[in-house]
Amino acid sequence: MTVHLVKLCVGVETVQDLRDWQSARLRSRAAAGEPAALCHRTRQTPRRRNDILAGGSLYWVIKGLVLVRQRILDLAPATKDDGTPCCGIVLDVELVATRPQPRRAFQGWRYLDAADAPADLRALEGANDDMPPGMREELRELRLIDW
Repeated sequence: MTVHLVKLCVGVETVQDLRDWQSARLRSRAAAGEPAALCHRTRQTPRRRNDILAGGSLYWVIKGLVLVRQRILDLAPATKDDGTPCCGIVLDVELVATRPQPRRAFQGWRYLDAADAPADLRALEGANDDMPPGMREELRELRLIDW
């Protein structure tokens, strides 16, 4: 049974901010001669490893809403900058927009059952590319649109 993770995306205001940050991270890893992989480090290792690796994704909460997800490729042992052991959540580089779903603040990550995960918005990608940057976020905050 597939299970997902949900996590707050701290310090990020928009999905584009997340995309830019991850692109910069990939470039810096390539420049350092490291493998071009996105690995989010977290203190706790999920116990439901097999369920997560059976098609699970990491759903990012941005400004109180789940807005995007990334497929989880692996859960690998990692180390923090201070040498503390942690879990590395290896992510696919593709960001998939989801139907916005409100989430209250929490610490760490939480399991998200597949039945409770927000639907993807692939069908809506590019539907309003002529919309000025930031307008979609403002309309969403005003609850005039939900995507």
